[in-house]
Amino acid sequence: MQKLNLKLVIFLAALILGVGFSMPSFLQTKAGAKISLGLDLQGGLHMLLGVQTDEALRSKIKSIASSINYYSKKEDILIDKLRSSDESVSFELLDGDDEPKIESMLKEIKGLAIHKDGLKYTINLTDEEKVATVEYAISQAVETIRNRLDQFGLAEPTVAKQGGGNILVELPGIKSQADEQRARELIAKAAHLQLMALDEKRQDRVYELSEAEASSYGDIIYPDVKNPNRKYLLQAIPVLDGAMLTDARVAFSQQNNQPVINFTLNSEGARIFGDFTGSNVGKHLAIVLDGKVYSAPVINERIGGGSGQISGGFSVDEAHDVAIALRSGALLAPVKMLERRSIGPSLGAESIQKSLIALCGAMFLVMVFMVLYYGVSGIFANIALIANIFIIISVMAFFGATLTLPGMAGVVLTIGMAVDANVIINERIRELLREGASIKQAIARGYEHAMTAIIDANFTTFITVAVLYAYGTGPIKGFAVTMSIGILASMLTAILGTRGIFDYFLPRIEKSANTSFWFGYKRSK
Repeated sequence: MQKLNLKLVIFLAALILGVGFSMPSFLQTKAGAKISLGLDLQGGLHMLLGVQTDEALRSKIKSIASSINYYSKKEDILIDKLRSSDESVSFELLDGDDEPKIESMLKEIKGLAIHKDGLKYTINLTDEEKVATVEYAISQAVETIRNRLDQFGLAEPTVAKQGGGNILVELPGIKSQADEQRARELIAKAAHLQLMALDEKRQDRVYELSEAEASSYGDIIYPDVKNPNRKYLLQAIPVLDGAMLTDARVAFSQQNNQPVINFTLNSEGARIFGDFTGSNVGKHLAIVLDGKVYSAPVINERIGGGSGQISGGFSVDEAHDVAIALRSGALLAPVKMLERRSIGPSLGAESIQKSLIALCGAMFLVMVFMVLYYGVSGIFANIALIANIFIIISVMAFFGATLTLPGMAGVVLTIGMAVDANVIINERIRELLREGASIKQAIARGYEHAMTAIIDANFTTFITVAVLYAYGTGPIKGFAVTMSIGILASMLTAILGTRGIFDYFLPRIEKSANTSFWFGYKRSK
């Protein structure tokens, strides 16, 4: 009995593993790693979001005002009429001796254009800082939305910047209206957490004040989250905001067993929080999320440790989504829906059916040609081709890759490339047989001569798909991934695999000396 050679053993091992790991994808079993189908194959949600960058600039201005407010209190610098508008922050310094200290602090904040009129300061952002803030807001929105969707548990969502300030979001597998609504709310949730002091002196007049009157006092009016008719008059400059938040987790209240969200602040936030609560015992501190007051408890004592709690009558899913949004960070600028399309699974099923027809049709024609033209050598090539398909599917399933329609095109293209290597090898073997080489020499030198051309072709193709993966998005990346795996698999099957099969059958080939049967070429005697 002919012994197995090392090449054939490696090939058979790869084939067995390929068949084993690809079965869950073919049979759609519950157990085992499976290929995820892309939006174009299983349906889902396609959205184009616009980033409202003006809000990012307003948020930046408010953040600067908050820093000035905190620093002046910390350093006992007396300032008055601290106000923030859409484009600027203004305040009046009450003691000229504090000028060096406040200006030293302002110099530490980059991108400020400072205008002085005596002791009155007006601060704007420079043009360069505005551009940088807008660009950062868009990049931050892409990253934040991607993090939220990853934590939400969706398989391979596509989140990519598109055009000047738009974001493309594709969510495969979203089928029900409830899932779609939940995903949309999670994406669009600003998750802007603020801890704000209540204007204790004027709170009783909150229902009499207009927004403009409240603003003239440096205040802002926010509604209660449960009862919109209930209003709070809050100091417009927040004590601190969600930028200092490091964690948010769902817990359950010991009083009523309702879901709540426990949050933790970083060291700076904990220090500000502790200082504020320590010096404002007996007053109210409002917890505000996205412009709504969730609670405004009285401060009974200094709160150290930098942790707090949001309770707002959440359902478990709502609390879970809010916690995800807080952990992922607030959107610096809100996003609005520019375009939304639901892609039904029927389109995906039709695409899969047509692609499978193309795949099976291409394989059948190629395999028939190989057998008719190259004889048994063509069968060897066909075995390598089938192994190639199983290996591609299994590797994609193992790494949880997403198969898209362009990805299926990549599989079809890979079939052509995989068989091309064996065409080159078989032609080299035929040439050597024509030149009078023995069968053993023809096979050995045929592989040697073909190797350079095969490696060059695959290497240049690999460079191309690497560039596609680096600069492409969504389906283009899927195509590049499929092609990359296909190239590596074809190198294993078409070169190593078929050579191992030839070596295994070499004694029989030499004994029969029927080159027409084995290679599709009849050597003249």
